[in-house]
Amino acid sequence: MKRRQIGTLALAASLLAIAPLTFAQNQGKLKVGFMLPATGTFASLGSAIENGFRLYVNEQGGKIAGREIEYVSVDDESDPSKATDNVNKLIKRDNVDVIIGTVHSGVAMAMAKAAKESGTLLIVPNAGANAVTGPMCAPNIFRSSFSNWQPGYAMGEIAAKKGHKKIVTITWKYAAGEESVKGFKDGFEQNGGTVIKDLNLPFPNVEFQALLTEIAALKPDAVFTFFAGGGAVKFVKDYSAAGLKKKIPLYGTGFLTDGTLEAQGSDADGLLTTLHYADNLNNKRDQSFRLAYAKTYKLQPDVYAVQGFDAAQMLSIGLNATKGDAKNITVFEQALRTAKIDSPRGVFTLSNSHNPIQDIYLRKVVGKENVMESIAHKALADPGLGCKM
Repeated sequence: MKRRQIGTLALAASLLAIAPLTFAQNQGKLKVGFMLPATGTFASLGSAIENGFRLYVNEQGGKIAGREIEYVSVDDESDPSKATDNVNKLIKRDNVDVIIGTVHSGVAMAMAKAAKESGTLLIVPNAGANAVTGPMCAPNIFRSSFSNWQPGYAMGEIAAKKGHKKIVTITWKYAAGEESVKGFKDGFEQNGGTVIKDLNLPFPNVEFQALLTEIAALKPDAVFTFFAGGGAVKFVKDYSAAGLKKKIPLYGTGFLTDGTLEAQGSDADGLLTTLHYADNLNNKRDQSFRLAYAKTYKLQPDVYAVQGFDAAQMLSIGLNATKGDAKNITVFEQALRTAKIDSPRGVFTLSNSHNPIQDIYLRKVVGKENVMESIAHKALADPGLGCKM
């Protein structure tokens, strides 16, 4: 081989060696679009998600896969009728690389549709709408949180184990509430229980008195509920004020008491809930996360902050595999499908439909904390019904 050929090959090899280092720089900033609630019932939840996401990015020196981050935000208004227009602001106007959102399941459905049609990466850091990782699943859609079915199912199993036979459910009449109740029924009825009545009211209505009167008249063994945010605060306080707390045990998914205990006060004492996070897990990842979050934001983190943190972590895993290329969905997906994600909640993996396979904890309210009592269901996977991918 001639010396010139050897020199040319050596130069090519050296360029290939440094290419991974320079590739991300050549791509410019990574545009992250937050579509989260900034106003209304779920505003505090949106804030916690964003805080968690930014905390992870800051721990990486402000970059993901070597790319600096440019944040763009749209208030999702917790309004499904405005969701398509709002998400298209991020996709078409702002040309974001990835969308992080949202809390409200009805809004998330519209976001998933838009993401699927446009091919834009979407990581859902809360909304548990079953369809997102069911019939609407896609290679570019991922969830860092839960499906509505998961915590409901685990609580159904717990309620049956406690010997309850007749239960009333109560929730808002929207996707998150209805699917949580469905999960609860699956777990409860498979273990010999009966739901004698489903009560609901329109979102975000919080006029509970008539329904509480009906619960008192039905005299069930217990009540299962799904509420979150401001609605959860009022329901817990109203349930206690109606004298029901001492007579009829109240169970719920963890959103009943996550991020709401300060406002609920003593009315929440002793409540049992199921969720994929608790305040005293004490694994190393959780300890460092809680300390960093408290130092940065002067607040204690909750499950929403964890889900935001893990959304950023998942984005990092995928983009590190693609060397920062947000359009290489094939490699991005493969990296996440095989990853063990080291979360404050404990290590989890993703199902074939991109939903976390994770431990669901039974928690008890003690003071201002949701303290883990036990693992309600180990490595619970959502069925992912209807997902074809």
